[in-house]
Amino acid sequence: MAYKHLYRSNKNKICAGIIGGIGEYFDVDPTIIRLLWILVVIFTGVVPGLIAYFIALFVVPIKKK
Repeated sequence: MAYKHLYRSNKNKICAGIIGGIGEYFDVDPTIIRLLWILVVIFTGVVPGLIAYFIALFVVPIKKK
């Protein structure tokens, strides 16, 4: 059984590729995840969502070609 790894995307990249990588990991369109992320950030407060994104920026590795 092959293990899936979460990486920042090189193809579905708008800012840092984190949400694109999540979309590739779960095999879901990244646009849907981006819309959900915007709603979560708006309804839970902007600062915690941005902090979580910046933490993911440093924790999730870039996908090697």
